[in-house]
This record gives sequence, structure tokens and C-alpha cells, in this order.
Amino acid sequence: MRLLLFISLPFFCLANEASSNANLFGIFTLVPPLVAIALAFITKDVILSLFAGVLSGTFLLSLSSNVFKEQTLGFLNFYNTTIESFSKIIFYILQSTSDPVNAGIILQILCIGGLVALITKMGGAKAVALKFAKRAKSAVSAQVNTWFLGLLIFFDDYANLLIVGPIMRPLADKFKISREKFAFIIDSTAAPVAGIAVISTWIGLEVSLIKTAYEHIGINNISAFGIFLETIPYRFYNILMLFFVVATAFMKREFGPMYEAEMRARTTGQVAPIVKSGALDTAELEDQFLAPKEGIKIGAFNAIFPIFVLILLALLGFYFNGLGALSGKELENANANPLSFETLRIVFGKADSSVVLFQAALFAAIVAIFIGVYRKIFNIKEAIETWIYGWKTMIFTIVLLLLAWSLSSIVKDLGTSLFISSLLADKLPDYILPATIFAFASATSFAIGTSYGTMGILMPLAVPLAYKIAQLNGMDANSMHHYMVINISCVLTGAIFGNHCSPIADNVILSSMSAKCDHIEHVRTQIPYALFICAISLIAGYLPVSLGISVWFVLPFNLIFIVLLLRLIGKKVS
Repeated sequence: MRLLLFISLPFFCLANEASSNANLFGIFTLVPPLVAIALAFITKDVILSLFAGVLSGTFLLSLSSNVFKEQTLGFLNFYNTTIESFSKIIFYILQSTSDPVNAGIILQILCIGGLVALITKMGGAKAVALKFAKRAKSAVSAQVNTWFLGLLIFFDDYANLLIVGPIMRPLADKFKISREKFAFIIDSTAAPVAGIAVISTWIGLEVSLIKTAYEHIGINNISAFGIFLETIPYRFYNILMLFFVVATAFMKREFGPMYEAEMRARTTGQVAPIVKSGALDTAELEDQFLAPKEGIKIGAFNAIFPIFVLILLALLGFYFNGLGALSGKELENANANPLSFETLRIVFGKADSSVVLFQAALFAAIVAIFIGVYRKIFNIKEAIETWIYGWKTMIFTIVLLLLAWSLSSIVKDLGTSLFISSLLADKLPDYILPATIFAFASATSFAIGTSYGTMGILMPLAVPLAYKIAQLNGMDANSMHHYMVINISCVLTGAIFGNHCSPIADNVILSSMSAKCDHIEHVRTQIPYALFICAISLIAGYLPVSLGISVWFVLPFNLIFIVLLLRLIGKKVS
């Protein structure tokens, strides 16, 4: 999640309150995320589950102040604790809402929702789907086209999810691709792509965390960006997941719950799970409201041009917003070489993505309204109503994000991450450390639902630990550098795992919304695939390279290994 407070973690190593809570509660600091995750699968109600997780966390925080610090266990203290825990829920939700970054994300989502509604009402989305349909002759090509479009929007994971889903969903429905598989495809081309893109809204945090971690061990004369580039071949989960999506499409093989979902869609035409008797199918109502008027001429231009404006303004916005954040020598170098690769990397990393995308989406919506009015598709009043309706469709997503952000802040204050990370403190064999860091990063990101938070938590711990173990094992300079790169890649890659499959991760929530897929069904069908690639990355990726096998042998081997395993355990979808 885009919480700036996580960026400060390497500098302050968490607040004193978090440290004391981690020591006080120990394993009980895991209760809030575990409650949220367990209830999400049991009740199938993600709002209730997140609320329960938040409430259990605020109860522990209140218990810490009202019981243990006062050294009394009376009824009055427990009563006060219960009342205060509800009050703290309001505090954390308000804190999440008032955070400038979160506020920008909320406005960004609402505006892009309004833009998508306008494009749909003008028939642009339908026309684009028809264009792709001419190219896509089968479910295979429909999936590959969706995957390819996801790769093109590499600069930001939120923009990727909010653009690709609405544009490609009609095409996926035409070829009877289940909403669960469609949500998996767009989710797999969001964070995994943005996390390894050399120009993206992620790069600034990733590079700064590497630089700061090296400074903590007394090494200042390193190129953090150069180290980031060296980690890319070792980002096994990202690379293998992108390959896996294409492999399942071309081989027409699935396994686990995803196979059941795909067979339901292909054999019955029911792309989404059947709505329970008496339940309201909001997706169907939404489609009826946003259906283009009869008699109007629909064209792909109605969608392509506003989306083009959105992407162009986003790229320009990232550049100028990031440029405005530079100072000193960085600004001088940027002015001297405004379009150099190094300048683009720095300014994209410095840009405030939430503000930039909000501004780009707002202007793109104005452009869409102008096109619709000019072409007599709707009048101004109808355009505004459609735009506002698009905002309304995002309310459920906003509620989920507010609760997820609140839960993330609570587990930080409880010291959950400190408790998990403390398990890494024991001395480990050098060849086991990378796999261990990757496993802990994966578990942490799944529990707290944020890549940024996981990176901020583990990077300042993993780098000194790897450096110390390298020294103890007497590695030379080249071997030590190579070993450090592997361990850094484990942090960055493990952080992607939870962001890709945790039910409380904002990317997973946005993927469900963008694909119009039930959130729990998306999580339920995606987790086996995420665990599959995670296990391969761990066993056939990080362990071999830690033992000295070249990554240029390990990487293609893993690609072949995925194909063989998919052939073995996957079932043909006809």
C-alpha cells in the first residue's frame, strides 16, 4: 500500500511503541491479520473480515494502555478497553483518509471510475472490445492480448488495474473466460510488472531502500540503481508469474479452483459465479445503466483517445511532478540532461503517483465529456450523471481500501512486523539465508497486504544480516556483492507475493473490482497459482543460485520446469 510512513521505517526502525508492543504481545501481534484472512475465507465477506481484523487490533492496542500499563485487571479496565477499541477504529480510518497519499489514491480511483463509466456510456469500451475481437480468434488470443496490454501499462500498478480491466472485460466475456481467470491475468501484470520496471512509480522507493540499507552498514560509494538492475534476473516470482500466465493460455491447462471456474465458464457460459437467489446482481444493473443509447454510432476513438490522454498526461505528470521534487545536484543534472535515462529514472521515482493519476484522470474525464457532447451521445447533464455514477461504483472498493489501510497501520503499531522479522536474527548458513528472507518477505507481505511496507520492514534487516554472514564465511568482494544482490532481490520479490494474493492487499481488491469478479473467489482461485510460483521460486530459484549455480541457467530451467509441471498437473480446458 502506498503509505509514506513505511518509507520512514528504515530510518527509525519502527516506533518505540511498536517495539514495546512486539515484546509485550509476542505471537499475539499476528492476531489481527490472521483474523482478517481467516474470516475472509470462512465468511466470504471481506468487509466484515477486515473490520474484525481492525477491531481485534485496536482491542490489543487499547488493552496495552488500559490493562498492562496500569497493572490492573478490573472489570472497569476491560470495559474501557472495549469502548476505546471502537474509538480507535474511527481514529485509524480518519488517519488513513487524511493521509495525503491515500487521499490521492481515493480521488484517483473515483475519477478513473468516472472516466470508465463515460467511456462505457459512449460505447467506446464496446468498440475497443470489438476491435480486439477481430484480432482475437479464440480464448487463447483474448488472454494473451489482455496480458500484453497489461505489460504496456508498466509505469504504475494502480493505473494498470483500473485501465486494463474495463477495456478487456467484454472481450474476455465473449470468449467465455471466467472472471476469476481474467482477474488473475490483470492482477499478474500489475505489481509483478511495476516492481521490475526501470521507470515506474515503484523505482524511487526500491532504490532508496537499497541505498539506505547500505549506508547502515557503512557503505556509501555504491550505485543503488545499478544494484537494482542487477536484481532483475533474480526476481523469480515476477518473471515466472508473467511467463506462467502465458503458459496457461497457450497450453489451455489449469488446475485447482481455477480449472473449475474455467470449465464452468466454457461449458455453461456463466463467466461469473451464479448470483444467489434473491441477491442483487449489481454488475448487471451497472451494465444496463451504462449501456450506450440505441441508434448512436459507437467508435473505438471514444475510448482510445481519453485513455491515450490519461496515459500521456500520467507520463508527463510523472516527469514534471518528479522534476519539481528534485533539488541540489540532482536538479542540476536533470536540467543538463532532461531526457537521459538516469533523469527519467530519478524523476519517475520522485513523482507523487496518486496526485499525478488523479489529475490525469480528471482531465481525461473532461475530454471524454467533450467528445460525448460534441458527438451528441449525451448532453452535459447526462454526462455529469454518468461520471458521478462511475464514482458510486467505486464506493465498495474505497471502503475495502480504508479498512485495509487501517489494518496495515494497526499491525505496524502492534509491532507485528518486528515480531516476524526478529525470527531472522539467528545465525543462518549462507546458502539458506536468501530462501529464508524470501519466505519471510512472502509471509509478511501476505499478512499485512502491502509490498511497500514489507520492503521498508525487511530491507534494513536483510542487508546487514547478509553482509554479516558473508563476512563470517570469508567471501571475497565479488562473491559478497553477488550474495548481497541475491538477498536484496529476495526482499523485493517476496514483497510482491502478498501484494499479489493477500485478500487484504489493495492490488487484489482493485483487481477484483476491475474484473467485476467476486473478491473472495478471485483470492480463492489465485492463491494456488501464487503458491505454485512462489514454491518454484524458492526451491528451484533461490536455493540453486545461493549454491552458486548461474542465474542464466536457473531462469530458463525454471521456465521449462513450469511447462512440464503444468503439463503434468494441469487439466485441459476445452
